[in-house]
Amino acid sequence: MTHESQDASHLSRRTALAGLVGGAGVALTTGCTSSNRTSAQGAAPRPTASATGSPVGATPGVMTLFRDPAFNFNGLWALGGAGFGGSEVGEVLTAVNTINKAGLSSQTYVETFKKLGDQLMRAPEGSKPDRQTRRLRALRAAQYYAQALFFVLGSDTPESEEELYRAGRGAWDKFCELCDPAPVTAGIPYGKTPLPVWFFRPDDSGKQRPTVILTNGSDGQNVDMWAYGVSAALERDWNALVYDGPGQGQLLFVNRVAFTPRWETVVTPLVDWLVARSDVDAGRIALTGLSMAGNLAPRAAAFEKRIAALVAMPGCLEPWLGFPPEIREILTPNKVQTNNIWNKEVVPELPAAAAGTMKKRFEPFSIPAMLAAREGKVFTDFYTPAKSIEALTITSVVGRITMPTLVLDYEYEQFYPGQPRTMFDKLTSPKDYVKLTAATGAQLHCSPMAPQQHCDVVFDWLQETLPGR
Repeated sequence: MTHESQDASHLSRRTALAGLVGGAGVALTTGCTSSNRTSAQGAAPRPTASATGSPVGATPGVMTLFRDPAFNFNGLWALGGAGFGGSEVGEVLTAVNTINKAGLSSQTYVETFKKLGDQLMRAPEGSKPDRQTRRLRALRAAQYYAQALFFVLGSDTPESEEELYRAGRGAWDKFCELCDPAPVTAGIPYGKTPLPVWFFRPDDSGKQRPTVILTNGSDGQNVDMWAYGVSAALERDWNALVYDGPGQGQLLFVNRVAFTPRWETVVTPLVDWLVARSDVDAGRIALTGLSMAGNLAPRAAAFEKRIAALVAMPGCLEPWLGFPPEIREILTPNKVQTNNIWNKEVVPELPAAAAGTMKKRFEPFSIPAMLAAREGKVFTDFYTPAKSIEALTITSVVGRITMPTLVLDYEYEQFYPGQPRTMFDKLTSPKDYVKLTAATGAQLHCSPMAPQQHCDVVFDWLQETLPGR
């Protein structure tokens, strides 16, 4: 490699890294269930956009909260949560103005959203908040702590990551405690570290109901599952199970358990626990996967046949392809060679923002990478977590899925473009494909501005697929 080509490679990596961060009312009867929906017996889905790759800029055609696309995507995610009470429009926009006035950076973003979370967890001045007020303030606080947590490794206080996670978890637990009924909590056996679960029910009557298992992605928090499934499930008389798996939430930030490619070993004990409950209809258990869990949930469903319906949001066959080619080409068959390239050629040239992004993207797959990041350092072993991400590929097992499956796609999908349609084509089970579009503000990975539309599509499909008996 010549010095000239090496510099060019570093420049292209810098450019690619800038867009790495991210995950994200009315039913889309015309936008999705008509022209953009296809059954296994029908014709191929009609394209709704020409987005065959990542668009120029990560947020085309949407409001600009921040000029940086990574921060903008996360800001839109916070704003979208307002539809289910997971944020307040005025609070988010005020935080945005505060950050922009101070100068956008990981530090100002973390400080501003953490402060907002802290304020909400205290009683408002001059009032005695009732149970409902405290519950909803805690839910919003959980969102704002999650916003701060996302960028803390790029801030001046990366060592506060676990503390910040615990603050968000405390807000989530307070919210759950004040729900009526409160979700059933448990630790379901998994290896040496139990899986924490929150089992939400519309009421505590003991009525047998269909149940959805909600699976988060590589960097989501429990509050995201409220907006992307729990609230919608309860409104439709469904139960909903939220959980932290390896590489997520408590298991990552506290117990230090990294992702596993064998997600069926995670979901099977969840199903065991559910079918043993008298308030669960064992024949109507659905599994959804949001963001990178659009890979994890299908992997589990390929082996766990008690799942009656599957939703991939979006479908993802190869999470490794979510990284730019300039990053993927660092990985060679040789560990020593790979890590030499990483440490000698890449890390010294990484801009601070790109370094923060790489720390965030790799920490769920490598506890040493996470611990190094908390010390303000870039991990030195690129090979091991990269191979772990590569091992998540499910191309060879997706054909084993037998239950009805809904694959979601998004116009301007910026992380896994093209993969949802490829997954749909490979499925041999009864299947549907829905593309959410910019026409209704539901574009981008996981429709960050439109979780209500998102849930309408998912639960309309689930209730049609798993009708009452």
